[in-house]
Amino acid sequence: MAGARQEAPATAEREVVISRVIDAPRELVFEAFTEVRHLSQWWGPDGFSTTTQAFEFRVGGVWDFVMHGPDGTDYAEWITWTEIVVPERIALLHGESSDDPNAFESVLTFTLDGAATRIEMRTVFRTKELRDEAVEKYGAIEGGRQTLSNLAAYVSSRVGVED
Repeated sequence: MAGARQEAPATAEREVVISRVIDAPRELVFEAFTEVRHLSQWWGPDGFSTTTQAFEFRVGGVWDFVMHGPDGTDYAEWITWTEIVVPERIALLHGESSDDPNAFESVLTFTLDGAATRIEMRTVFRTKELRDEAVEKYGAIEGGRQTLSNLAAYVSSRVGVED
């Protein structure tokens, strides 16, 4: 139908989408999400650090961790992986614990962009209100941008480095 406007996705009012081009090979960017030795080096917004309690990167596996805020506040975090397509896509459920009724879903896609990698982080909250709270109270958009910036700095420093 000519002139038809494109409809927004049904989840648009519940989403936060953040993307970034990272000057590193896709396999390296993907690996930074799949191994705890990497995640602990860059995960989270500026000033945060991470302590992992348990980590198993497989569908149904869990990453149980604590994020330590710059003000000394600890935040219990829990992720279970729901889909893994190496090195293209990771889907996960993220909350404070396995029984968190407000847990949200995120899909990370890793696409080639020349010699670089474009990563997109698409997060869908259960309600618009939970999305708005995450954005307004917890700074989800800026925090996500900082997290991807930290990832970019980390993987860029690893390009060409042998383990």
